[in-house]
Amino acid sequence: MPRNSRSGPRGFDWPDTAGPVAKLAEEAAELEAARNEAERLEEAGDLLFAAVNVIRSHGIAPEDALRAANAKFERRFRAMEAMAGGTFAGLALDGQEALWQAVKASEAVEAP
Repeated sequence: MPRNSRSGPRGFDWPDTAGPVAKLAEEAAELEAARNEAERLEEAGDLLFAAVNVIRSHGIAPEDALRAANAKFERRFRAMEAMAGGTFAGLALDGQEALWQAVKASEAVEAP
């Protein structure tokens, strides 16, 4: 029987979204507290795994969400570069952030 995007391995899953959200916060804190590269690698993997569980708890396929986020980021980044007119790489972070916000605002205006 096929599983939906919410079911975990052999039913090992939270019954709601609160559990995975709490686990995500826990794993983020553990990554921040990691003392060396090996611990950071392990905790980074745990954080990604926890994020996937949060997404699944909302009934969303994580791969679809990641593809959509990548496409949105690429679209926005290209728009930022176009707005900068070839000077993007030379801008300070504040200038780049201003362009990012301008692109986001223009998308919000264009949305139905």
